[in-house]
Amino acid sequence: MPGRGSTATQRGLSEQDVAAVREEVAAGRTVTVWFTAAAVGVPTGGSAKVLALGDVTEGDFVQVRPAGSKDAVFCAPGELTRTKPARRTTARRKAGSATEEQAATPQAPPTPAPPARPARARRTPEPAAPPAAPAPAPEETLAPKPAPARPRRRAERTGALTVTLTSTVEGDWSVEVQAGAKRVVPATPVPPADVAALSRSLPPVAAEAVASSLAEARRRQEERVATLRAELDAAQRTLDQFGGD
Repeated sequence: MPGRGSTATQRGLSEQDVAAVREEVAAGRTVTVWFTAAAVGVPTGGSAKVLALGDVTEGDFVQVRPAGSKDAVFCAPGELTRTKPARRTTARRKAGSATEEQAATPQAPPTPAPPARPARARRTPEPAAPPAAPAPAPEETLAPKPAPARPRRRAERTGALTVTLTSTVEGDWSVEVQAGAKRVVPATPVPPADVAALSRSLPPVAAEAVASSLAEARRRQEERVATLRAELDAAQRTLDQFGGD
């Protein structure tokens, strides 16, 4: 488990930390990080949930959502840490405040003791009167019971969706969807023809990248078909040399 430390001495995410966080997010687990002093626009030592990790060449490629916020921000590894900052306990803070308040309050001078009274002559006690009859106990009034408090329903939050298209060298495509840090749709195969149709509605730069990947995958498949056909023709010629029965 991540330890605790001062935010002034915490180091950012190392390459090993980034790799571990990437695996945990891909597995659908929730990853909590804390902002270091290098982070800008967020409180140092504040916590956040990791939503996704992009390409390391982008610089600020770690997407997180700060605690108590609905917005996602992108950070560099040096702005985040997995080491939880140390915090003083509430009792220690209260004890320190009470000590400071007591030290600041002036102490009143001690009250002098009253002078001793002179002794008086003792009188003979008179016979005690008979005890009075006890007064009747008042009737008990039952206090009304408070009604049980109803649990409050937490308002449902709609997190940002992350839709990711992935292709392999062989030209196989898949899509997955994440709501925040939770994967709601696992990697699902998508036909290349559907990917080509989808790319036509994307911005020109994205459509060109998808089209280039599809063309390269088609070229590889054509080369593979040609190789298999040549092997099949050679095998057929060899079979024909054996002749029929």
